[in-house]
Amino acid sequence: MSAPDPGTWLLDRIDTHEKALTSQIEQTQARIEELTGRLRELGQDLDHLRITRKTLLVLAAEPALAPPPPPAPTVPDHPAYRQILAILADTGQPTRARDLCAALDLPLARKNIENTRAKLKRLVGLGILEETEPGSFAQPRP
Repeated sequence: MSAPDPGTWLLDRIDTHEKALTSQIEQTQARIEELTGRLRELGQDLDHLRITRKTLLVLAAEPALAPPPPPAPTVPDHPAYRQILAILADTGQPTRARDLCAALDLPLARKNIENTRAKLKRLVGLGILEETEPGSFAQPRP
């Protein structure tokens, strides 16, 4: 058996070492690309946090905006409602449907009292009047 050629033996060792180093370089390069991507993601997350902080600080420094007031209730378009509201404004105290009929010069018939009470209840439902106690109606106090 002949001894291996020292030149071939050295070249084989160099080839093996070169392949191992190339493999390590490729693995390291892949790891660098992975870490670079992760670094980019972390930088974006940090930017988003900084923007959020800045926005919150700006909002906290601004005076609080009061919610817009609710729209004023609309009185139904019938003269009886305006007459009722005018009488309640003049008296300035809770009034019953029967007393309103008398003030409106309506006969104190059950039908008139019930119709007036229904109008009063509708005004309560619209938030224009309040029922201070059962059957007694007044304009809300500011």
